[in-house]
Amino acid sequence: MRADAPGALAALQVGFADGDLTPVEHVESVLQRLRHDPHNAVVALDEERALRDAAALAVELRRRGPRSPLHGVAIGVKDLIDVAGLPTRAGSAVRAEAPPARADAAVVARLRRAGAIVVGKLHTHEFGHGPTGDVAAPGPARNPHDLGRITGGSSSGPAAAVAAGHLPLAIGTDTGGSVRIPAALCGVLGLKPRWGALPTRGVFPLSPSLDHVGLLAADPYAALAGWEVLAAPGPQDPVGPPRRLRVGVPYDRYWSETDPIISLAVARAAHALDAAEIHVVPVSTPEIGQLAATYMPILGREAYAVHAGTLAERAADYQPATEAGLKSCAEYREHDYQQAKQTARRLSGTLSTHLADVDVLLTPTTRIRATPLGAQFVTVGQERTTVAAALLELTLPFNLLGWPAVSVPAPGVGLPVGLQLVATGCAGSDERTLLYLARLLQAT
Repeated sequence: MRADAPGALAALQVGFADGDLTPVEHVESVLQRLRHDPHNAVVALDEERALRDAAALAVELRRRGPRSPLHGVAIGVKDLIDVAGLPTRAGSAVRAEAPPARADAAVVARLRRAGAIVVGKLHTHEFGHGPTGDVAAPGPARNPHDLGRITGGSSSGPAAAVAAGHLPLAIGTDTGGSVRIPAALCGVLGLKPRWGALPTRGVFPLSPSLDHVGLLAADPYAALAGWEVLAAPGPQDPVGPPRRLRVGVPYDRYWSETDPIISLAVARAAHALDAAEIHVVPVSTPEIGQLAATYMPILGREAYAVHAGTLAERAADYQPATEAGLKSCAEYREHDYQQAKQTARRLSGTLSTHLADVDVLLTPTTRIRATPLGAQFVTVGQERTTVAAALLELTLPFNLLGWPAVSVPAPGVGLPVGLQLVATGCAGSDERTLLYLARLLQAT
């Protein structure tokens, strides 16, 4: 791969260090690709500022060296996240006339302080309210592996832009799987950190108690670089854990009803980890279905509260699917919401206790692979279900739990398959543990 290939962070760093490539040349190349992107991943470019920042950072690089591993690197941001000088339209005609944001979201400010160059805003499923990526005012995002298929959502543009090789890293949000689902369907890495690890200030909310900021990356190296910049944990040596990890593979029916190719990919991943001297054990996840059932009352009540006023005044400006989905959320009452929150807390405690001896879970990310654009239903095993449910059900428990999770592409399976690694938080595992295991899987 050439040193100026936008998807290769390590190659970019070598090119910058050797003087074979400058941040300006890199950003010009990225902007050229994004202007002509066939995946509908881009909603707005900030070309003038990006080139100005690249020139200043190139001078700084020559004089003082890099601020961070992201110095001079082009990055895109999901259009739910404020970027100063650009409007946050959230994929909706409701915000077609939104003024430019006055300030960067907190995570964008961290990127800029690290020397990253924000080149523009990327496609989102309307208001983040959906897992497919094909419902938005600008039209559907398209999967780089097959333009007739969905990217997954709601971080549709970030996943497509990284999968297409335009960017090594992009920033998204995840309320029920919105980073991990498109990562799985597009064949890139998607990290949802633990709840509260990254600030949501300057991010348009979907469900504040479930919203997470996350990232999509071309590989574990880029993901680790992005995580360390965004989380600002201080300098650390990215080595493996000093002790033998225990990875649990759930055997409950809840996790096993998937496309057979996905089930096979999980089995192969478990074997690969075992061969790498990771202790892999079968585990159960008691009452996981009951925990998952608390998701919609919580999300629904909070999402409707965000949109109730606008729906009353401008319902016709929403995409029909979004309007219908948000109006259906009105059925959840305060009693339903409080009961769901209480149940989720109780079951979270039960699950944490049950998995206390396991560092990480290995599951599929989704039940299915990318479906055709506009598809509403799918058959999984013997069951007919909605595409949305088949995409969301395996990721949403970890928004309720607040545990960090990452989707890693399985190798060599045609349409991409995502492998989900989840740090239980019960034995000291964290985002770095997940990225260490992701690196092992990618090396197999």
